[in-house]
Amino acid sequence: MSGHLVLSGGPGHDFDVTTAELGALSSEIGLATTVVTEPTEFFTALRCNKTEAAPRWDLVTVNALRWRMETGRYADQADRLAFTLNATDATTLEHHVTGGGGLVVLHTGVICFDAEPTWHRLAGATWNWASSSHPPAADVAVTLTIPGRDHPVTAGVEPFVVHDEMYRDLDVADGVVPLLSASNGTVEYPLLWARPFGAGRVVTDVLGHGVESLRHPTHRAVLLRALAWCRRGSADAG
Repeated sequence: MSGHLVLSGGPGHDFDVTTAELGALSSEIGLATTVVTEPTEFFTALRCNKTEAAPRWDLVTVNALRWRMETGRYADQADRLAFTLNATDATTLEHHVTGGGGLVVLHTGVICFDAEPTWHRLAGATWNWASSSHPPAADVAVTLTIPGRDHPVTAGVEPFVVHDEMYRDLDVADGVVPLLSASNGTVEYPLLWARPFGAGRVVTDVLGHGVESLRHPTHRAVLLRALAWCRRGSADAG
């Protein structure tokens, strides 16, 4: 069985439960999930992946909330959870993707790593502490964009309502084309996008605050497609 490496954990979210749900999805497409909760272990595993004759990890997922934690309400947890992404580790992750591996960035993954430039390019959008925000979790009306109608991850998806957080005003990289979006009445916010990146692929899904979102039938089906589309060697076009 091929490998799926997940970085999980951090404050304010039930990562154990959402990561377990990701593992269940992965098993449906023949991926065995390994979960790590320390970023240093995550990047060490990726470096080993590069040196093995046959890559162990076809797919990696960031379902975590780890950053420098220099200010804000979580500052008192910094001695235990703070993490700074260095250039070497960022390049390791980039090489995984450009070499043909897959990357899924889920929900708080866009907050991780303080918008380090390589991470920003990979994720396609990152949190801006000066402008990004989200209202409390509520029912979010998710719609399919015009490009989303033709992409393997979202083609045929009907509009759906999911209880989740809607991230607003992320710093979105040039060239990102949303496949799913939601509106606050005046502004349309991107929720999910999927892109080739070198020889690999990246899907970023900013939904996924809680397990109820991952278990929503439509969102679950999209995530299953996303994992399959990203994994190393996927033959799907798009």
